[in-house]
Amino acid sequence: MVLKLKVIAPDKVVFDSEVDEVLLPSQTGLLGILTNHAPLLTGLNIGVLQVRMQNQMVNLAIDKGFAEVENNEVTVLVGRAELGDQIDLGQAREAKSRAEQLLTTNLAGSELMRAQSDLQRADAQIRAAGG
Repeated sequence: MVLKLKVIAPDKVVFDSEVDEVLLPSQTGLLGILTNHAPLLTGLNIGVLQVRMQNQMVNLAIDKGFAEVENNEVTVLVGRAELGDQIDLGQAREAKSRAEQLLTTNLAGSELMRAQSDLQRADAQIRAAGG
């Protein structure tokens, strides 16, 4: 028996396939999902969602969201998701550099939180793309 994984962003279904294992960047740490996992609803952090299928790993950079596991189906709802092999590594590195530079300035409140999220997002993209 296999898992059915669906990763949904506001504008499209990013991933929809049968998989062997899912590793989620949950709010409590990396969470592994195999077949026959107990029902679960968890919050997700910005990070890399990893999928093992047919002895290959597929990485997706995701934003914050939620994952539901029930009856060997994993549904992931996130603000944004990108397949690692579709990420422009150069752009992700530039975004990380911009965010790091911005964080050296005197930011506060929502500007600081946005810059931190941008840095996390760029780092996730780099890791998902294999950089």
